[in-house]
Amino acid sequence: MHKRFCNFGDNFDKMGETAITLLEFNRRVNRLLHDTSVQRCWIVAETSDVMVRNHCYMELVQKNPETGLTEAKARAIIWASRFAVLRHTFETATGQAFGNGLKVMVEVSANFHEQFGYSLVISDINPTYTLGDMARQRMEIINRLKREGIINLNKELEMPSVPQRIAVISAGTAAGYGDFIDQLHGNQSGLKFYTCLFQASMQGANTAASIIAALNRIYANAGLFDCVVIIRGGGATSELNAFDNYDLAANVAQFPLPVIVGIGHDRDTTVLDEVANVRVKTPTAAAEWLLGKAQTALESLNSISDMIANIAKDMIASARQQLAYYANTIPLTAENTITRNKSILQNYMNMIPLRAHTRIESAGKDLDVWRERITIAVEQHLQHEKMRLQTLEKQVELLSPDRVLKRGYSLTVANGRIVTDASALAKGDVMETRFASGKVISEVK
Repeated sequence: MHKRFCNFGDNFDKMGETAITLLEFNRRVNRLLHDTSVQRCWIVAETSDVMVRNHCYMELVQKNPETGLTEAKARAIIWASRFAVLRHTFETATGQAFGNGLKVMVEVSANFHEQFGYSLVISDINPTYTLGDMARQRMEIINRLKREGIINLNKELEMPSVPQRIAVISAGTAAGYGDFIDQLHGNQSGLKFYTCLFQASMQGANTAASIIAALNRIYANAGLFDCVVIIRGGGATSELNAFDNYDLAANVAQFPLPVIVGIGHDRDTTVLDEVANVRVKTPTAAAEWLLGKAQTALESLNSISDMIANIAKDMIASARQQLAYYANTIPLTAENTITRNKSILQNYMNMIPLRAHTRIESAGKDLDVWRERITIAVEQHLQHEKMRLQTLEKQVELLSPDRVLKRGYSLTVANGRIVTDASALAKGDVMETRFASGKVISEVK
């Protein structure tokens, strides 16, 4: 091949005086490609710079898996007549819009145009390859969440028995949000819910970042809400790939409030569904789940209310029966009691005079006995006290100062006090010494 490129132009002048145009050169390259009968073949690559303008233009690149650097690149095109069929087939099978950053397996043939140069023409796409790569990426995210131990954190949060304060993450103009609000607030049971919308983009490249920002705003006011509802309705199934995002899944998994997710359809499961506390199909289904939770609590409350009412009715009926019984019994019982007590009272009235006379006689006898005993006791006490008084009189007489002085003792008084210790006297003190007969005044020298 290389030699044939070097030998273009049989009449080429080696001295450079004769040359061909670029157009003629490109035509020869084009003829060369056709002459060599380059066959169609399947290749794997990653899409980049996808642009649809009737035809679908893009670049196919191959990157080094370790460095991420581009190792090969080629322009490619899918003709409009073929692109409509291939896009429908691809998006139906994968649930993913055909765009940038997709790992694809495509059937290509080489094409060289005199004006636009070398490119590849894509004639077929194998969606199974892309589907497998998407599943692989989804599984890698799930396995990472498992390794980090956070995949079940939100699932393990206890949902309130009646979640009524609800933070809603959705696009405010989305039909799904309107369906959710109508279903929730327009319920026939009259159940009350309080919703607050946190706007977010639910489609496109900014979806994950926008929802994370909304979660951060809710987190700042987490005490005001019972749970979070993330809903998306009316969007294409192909846009669900935005919810297979690690950062978004990690934020939801670790969020402190239970999260309800209703973003797709029954057959579509995203990583976000795997980490949420509750996963439902659609926004309407999310509203129905909340209503069902509240309805169950209401039915339980009504059941308890009915049970209490029945118990109260039974108690009232029983009380009324007892009251009727007492109403019939009390008059007869009262009459019997009065008759019986009248008889007892009459007996007491008959017995009182007799018992009073008996008690008076007995008391009179007791009084005579006590009078005699008191007389004797008083006489004995007087005699005893008289003898004690005589004894004291003798003791006083023996201890009188006159008798002591008559026995030869004297009494010395100085400064108005009796002197018992010579050390209590000082020179010049005047003393009075008393005898049984007379007294002497002296001075301490």
